[in-house]
Amino acid sequence: MSSTSIDSLLHENRRFAPEPAFTAQANATPELYDEANADRLKFWARQASELLNWHTPFTQTLDWSNPPFARWFHDGRINVAYNCLDRHVEAGNGDRVALYFEGEPGDTRTITYAELTAEVKKAANMLASLGVTQGDRVVLYMPMIPEAIVAMLAIARLGAIHSVVFGGFAAESLKARIDDAGAKLVITADGGYRKGRVFNLKNAVDAALASGAESVENVVVVRRGENEVDWSDGRDLWWHELMADAEAEHEAQGFEAENPLFILYTSGTTGKPKGILHTSGGYLTQAAFTHKNVFDLKPESDVYWCTADVGWITGHSYVVYGPLANGATQVIYEGTPDSPHPGRWWEIIEKYGVSLFYTAPTAIRSFMKIGREVPNQYNLATLRVLGSVGEPINPEAWMWYRQVIGGGRTPIVDTWWQTETGAMMISALPGITTAKPGSAQVPLPGISVDVLDEQGVHVGKEAGGLLVITEPWPSMLRGIWGDEQRFVDTYWSAFEGKYFAGDGAHLDEDGDVWLLGRVDDVMNVSGHRLSTMEIESALVSHDIVAEAAVVGASDETTGQAVVAFVILKQRHVDSLTPEEASDQLRAHVAQQIGAIARPRQIFVVAELPKTRSGKIMRRLLRDIAEGREIGDTTTLTDTNVVASISASFR
Repeated sequence: MSSTSIDSLLHENRRFAPEPAFTAQANATPELYDEANADRLKFWARQASELLNWHTPFTQTLDWSNPPFARWFHDGRINVAYNCLDRHVEAGNGDRVALYFEGEPGDTRTITYAELTAEVKKAANMLASLGVTQGDRVVLYMPMIPEAIVAMLAIARLGAIHSVVFGGFAAESLKARIDDAGAKLVITADGGYRKGRVFNLKNAVDAALASGAESVENVVVVRRGENEVDWSDGRDLWWHELMADAEAEHEAQGFEAENPLFILYTSGTTGKPKGILHTSGGYLTQAAFTHKNVFDLKPESDVYWCTADVGWITGHSYVVYGPLANGATQVIYEGTPDSPHPGRWWEIIEKYGVSLFYTAPTAIRSFMKIGREVPNQYNLATLRVLGSVGEPINPEAWMWYRQVIGGGRTPIVDTWWQTETGAMMISALPGITTAKPGSAQVPLPGISVDVLDEQGVHVGKEAGGLLVITEPWPSMLRGIWGDEQRFVDTYWSAFEGKYFAGDGAHLDEDGDVWLLGRVDDVMNVSGHRLSTMEIESALVSHDIVAEAAVVGASDETTGQAVVAFVILKQRHVDSLTPEEASDQLRAHVAQQIGAIARPRQIFVVAELPKTRSGKIMRRLLRDIAEGREIGDTTTLTDTNVVASISASFR
């Protein structure tokens, strides 16, 4: 093993083989791997041909003549919106429910494929009347309501490019994204519901445009919150008024498979945001294939729910494009998991009979903190596949998810992928894979990955290193908007011809992949390179801990020392002092992993600093642990959290 590999000291031996009854009806079969291994490009060509409808069939699967710039199915022509809508209606499934919308206040809408198709046609005509054509950029800044999905599909239908900005970002972040994309139009709402009240969205758009963003010609406003908004006559237009005047019929035109579909900005906390560019044919192929097989989707009978907002890549690929391309029936929910009560999600699952559920480890750990008493009040028996996305899931959260939410019977698919990869890359396949709690496990059919040391040498089994993708894949990013050199430097310069994801990973004795989190979150303690994720997993495996974050802080003796921040489960908050909790947990980590990983300090906190996508901002915790001035907090959900942790640290 190379001295530059990442040590993996946590051991997880629980295994869950597929139920024979599930395997018998599963979409995915072991032959998928055999087919992809035999001829990867032929495999993807079959998926593209069978899963999608092409206006003009492609004749070349991949053009990799100018790496790292890939062209997939490039001589084919396709309309993404037609694949998500019209073809299902033409096939006789217009009456199938496309969207069950649940507003945070409790209002609901049921929208069939025929109704959604009709709305998108009108919206496409409306946007065309405002001058939107192929290649134009349109920024969306909206709550999680059906109009957000309608707008995305209408923009795609015209061959234009959408850039969705999460509705929690401030005006400054919104302006930076509008300017970088050179957006012609912004679509927003007066407001949306969050945590029991209406938050104004329109004012952030006004502020962004007041400070620049000169490319924007119009702002289209959906009425949702009924809150008062400022109005700029001539520039600002009501969505409902424009839709009332729009023509009903719109014929979908085929565009080149490499026609850009969207720009999605990564929510980095420093430097200029990176506009990740995705195109049409390859992206839709992999989104549809993975959604169908990883969730074992049966569109005639399943009700699917991905809890992500459309402002993130998970919402693009597994709320909009993958599910609708597959003709799925799905739930979308506007609000937060705990509004108006902590059982809201489980209430929705019971109400709609959700069978396929996809959420983030952060949410799962938040529910662990509250306790199983809340989900136990609801009937979750319809669930048959559970998914995890966003960051590595620690084994105890995985087990809680399976036992409490899945009734001890549902397969869990822990999926690894990124904004940049566009669609899932590593995941168990239900019905095939013997599941290992905490492991993403195996590359999906047609995907090729490796784990290397810093010299680019394969680390072998029972070793850790850097996760790379070794062959181009259909949904891969096509660049960083407006900055080709940054694209090459950021993703392709570490290892020649290979995409470096920025994540660490460990290969176990079977060669299965265990994600270790961002390489930035690896600590060097007395010469051992330790993953923060593994120490966090050990902490959360203790009965008193709901959530944990670990960082490395400078230490004169060991180089770096382990510093942990933990949230206790509700029932233990009053029964333990912080000192008692710290003593128990330091001993527990030493027992679980070894003395090398024992935290120097453990701080019991009420909350952790998180981005609006739910990821823990360990960078800020490192600042606190090392006594530095706190860095940029613009992407935090609650800046008070950092102040309260800093106070407890002194």
